[in-house]
Amino acid sequence: MLPFVHRITKYDPAHRDERGHYTGAEDTVSDHGPVEEAYLTAVAAFAEAAGIDQLEIREPQIRGFPHFGLEPPVEGYGLADLFPAGPAGFHDGAPVPIAVGLELVRAMLRDNGAWCRLEAEGAFTVHVGWDQYLYIGSDLPCESALARTRALGLFPERISASPYDFAPDDAAYVQRPADADFWARLSWTVSCHRAVFLEEVFAANASRWHRLTRDNIETVRSQLAPRSQLAVWPDLLTDIDKAVAALPDEGLVEIVREDEDGQITSTVVDETQFEAVISQLAGARSAGVVSMYAGEDLPLFTAVLPDSDGVLRARWQTEPTPGDRDWAFLRTLRRGQLVTGTVTTIAGFGVTFVDIGGFTAMINIRSCPGVPSVTRPTSSVSARRSPPRSSTSTWSGNGYRCRFEQCRKTRGRRWRN
Repeated sequence: MLPFVHRITKYDPAHRDERGHYTGAEDTVSDHGPVEEAYLTAVAAFAEAAGIDQLEIREPQIRGFPHFGLEPPVEGYGLADLFPAGPAGFHDGAPVPIAVGLELVRAMLRDNGAWCRLEAEGAFTVHVGWDQYLYIGSDLPCESALARTRALGLFPERISASPYDFAPDDAAYVQRPADADFWARLSWTVSCHRAVFLEEVFAANASRWHRLTRDNIETVRSQLAPRSQLAVWPDLLTDIDKAVAALPDEGLVEIVREDEDGQITSTVVDETQFEAVISQLAGARSAGVVSMYAGEDLPLFTAVLPDSDGVLRARWQTEPTPGDRDWAFLRTLRRGQLVTGTVTTIAGFGVTFVDIGGFTAMINIRSCPGVPSVTRPTSSVSARRSPPRSSTSTWSGNGYRCRFEQCRKTRGRRWRN
């Protein structure tokens, strides 16, 4: 947390009530004129005083559906002239010079539809809140910038912390990186299913979809935006009628469609637009319907792209799927570790399944020491519907040759907050 944080507004503190609410006449939208320019000049003054000439985009977001802003939507979200290579340039970790950073602040003050934190790690932060509230943090007091801000007619107020400081959804959650193991599993999944879809979320509410085959995985991988959230989904449905039948009676869904030429697009709609979408799907090669509500649909597994040096610096988290939870559990196991579990299923072919903390392990009974001549698993272990604490068995992963293998989980789809 930075030691010097200021809330900067056009609202005179003298016009606040006992609860701190502003009661004056200032409007809560940008004037697109001199006051807006004063905000930008203040940001530039603080950056200069702190010795900052470059900022980093963190946790970028694109306006979702529906639009709640006070100003009308802007095509391109105010980003078109800032990222000529395309919207995917607006990604987590993208460095921008102060001049571009100021234009991003302008777009956020105008509520054009794009939002992000602007930060220089450990030294400087710029956060734009609702209703023309600006928060600047620094590791230096920036006295000259404070004087300049007051001279511009704005009101800087010292506070303990920005309300827009990043906080993880779950501080204990270990995010899976898209490392070599992830890509190996993805290649295996593609081989099993022939094709899957990869969703690349480079900013919240902004994604690109890629149909993966064994021939194009590396090509797609090389074109992904840095630090993207990745989600692996089953292939789209070629039976368009079946895809249409998956539409709910009401609610937000994302429609993913593949045209005859192979182009993949997606759009978020609600029940008022279902009829129009159904007519558009008539000419699609394949399609899929994904709920926009958290927990309703989940992908097969997810990950976040690390930086080129292999370090995961992105702070956002994907919603964990059953496959992700299995990965998180398996990474806690070590060779030789003693694991206690409860027998849940006894198969007649010499294998027993054991619940070890919510994960199903498989034990080859014939490989367990002390029972070399077992022909039927039930002669060595038993399963109970509601086993007492004393019915658990402890197995060693070292020397016993017991294998822990992942059981197939129910296939799911999507996350979204």
